[in-house]
Amino acid sequence: MTSVLTPVLTPAALSVARREALAGLDLLASAVLLVDADGTITFANAAAENLLESSLRALQRQQLHTLFLNAEELLNLCAQALAHKYSDLRQDLTLERSGREPLHVHSIVSEAGESGIVIELRENVQQLKLDREERILDQSQVNKELVRNLAHEIKNPLGGIRGAAQLLELELPARHLTQLREYTQVIIKEADRLQTLVDRLLAPHRRPHIVGDVNIHEVCERVRSLILAEFPAGLSIRRDYDASIPEFRGDKEQLIQTVLNIAHNAAQALSERIVAGDAELVFKTRVARQVTLAKVRYGLALDLHIIDNGPGIPPQIRDRIFYPLVSGREGGSGLGLTLAQTFVQQHMGVIECESRPGFTDFRILLPLP
Repeated sequence: MTSVLTPVLTPAALSVARREALAGLDLLASAVLLVDADGTITFANAAAENLLESSLRALQRQQLHTLFLNAEELLNLCAQALAHKYSDLRQDLTLERSGREPLHVHSIVSEAGESGIVIELRENVQQLKLDREERILDQSQVNKELVRNLAHEIKNPLGGIRGAAQLLELELPARHLTQLREYTQVIIKEADRLQTLVDRLLAPHRRPHIVGDVNIHEVCERVRSLILAEFPAGLSIRRDYDASIPEFRGDKEQLIQTVLNIAHNAAQALSERIVAGDAELVFKTRVARQVTLAKVRYGLALDLHIIDNGPGIPPQIRDRIFYPLVSGREGGSGLGLTLAQTFVQQHMGVIECESRPGFTDFRILLPLP
């Protein structure tokens, strides 16, 4: 009778085998922590080091309750895993950290025999995006109400001021008409200028009214010709188009105005580089798949980028660039981006911005059929 002998591994061999097994965890994209029964971290893979912004040496022997300010939920999941209540427990968590941004993660906690507990953390990028979009929509709605009320309050007395100036002009004595008419004309022209400003404030609150088939590349080409006509030297506009993008229903004029407002702001911010001759704008189009816009899931979406190599948006206004009357340029009205955001939202899309010195990227996402 032949017996099969099971090889006995020495402690050293077991240690090597464990190290090799743990090394394999470094190949994973999600963060993995090994935790003992007391909640002490015994191992963290490379992704966990990146997510937690700390080295393995610093994380080892650190307890979860010292790593996260609100570790109670995570520790409770670990206790349930140790009690063998479930094969694994999954939950979305917001883990707060001292002096750092909180982590929005999807956690998977499971018992791992002698290794203790395995905690897998996947950063919940989609939830972050939804939260940001919700804040933008809420902010936009507040802006609309504020602007609408403010515009109506200004519009009513403006008509009276203009009418009174016209009546006053009719009563001017003939011998002083030429000299005094200059002053009444100043009042009338300033009233007209303010009226135009008020009309621009009220205009975006109208729904798209000229709806038809829109080719986004025709929109980009129209804007490109307008920008190059105003800035004929020192500025190049590079096109990076995806020709497969289908036409979609929308208001072409509103979309031209949207892209023009963003591109024109970028060109003005590039003034120093235009003088140096190395200013560049990039119009880039792509198709995004399985995108959530304003809490609605779309299979396809237009992904339009307007990128410049300018100085970037000043940090002090970066979070407020879509607010009305906020401008980073001397003499700017602060309405261009507000109008752009409103027009994009009326097409059921969103507009985002990423900016740093030498790179500013406005991204427009619109649903496609």
